[in-house]
Amino acid sequence: MVRLIMSGSGEGKTKQLIELMENAAEQDVGCMVCIEPTRNMSFNLRHQTRMIDASEFSIDSFETLRGFICGLYAGNYDISHVFIDNLCKVARSNDERQVGQFLNWLDGFSSPLNLKITVTVSANPDTATDTMRKFM
Repeated sequence: MVRLIMSGSGEGKTKQLIELMENAAEQDVGCMVCIEPTRNMSFNLRHQTRMIDASEFSIDSFETLRGFICGLYAGNYDISHVFIDNLCKVARSNDERQVGQFLNWLDGFSSPLNLKITVTVSANPDTATDTMRKFM
């Protein structure tokens, strides 16, 4: 299952993501991973949440991010949730077509694993493509 949270810069996406992480930690069993473009979330999250600074791993494209996510899951089958804060900054691309392709890939990857994925994108929701809208 993939969920997209899309709104303009400074409109509370990260705060909403943190609330979702807290709720997931309270309700679900398993590990959670949050990938962020740089280490900005300095909140007291529960121990189930592993914060990952994407800049430490030279993630520079959606293709690299796909491999990174596969590697995370292959190394820990207990992951139940993946949160990606500011997807376009993590993947270093604002190409809407690539964002849509990546979201479709995430959906195909996560569904058979019962993996829940939440992604934020900083952009006006009115500019979302049809592919993006199906995940909102």
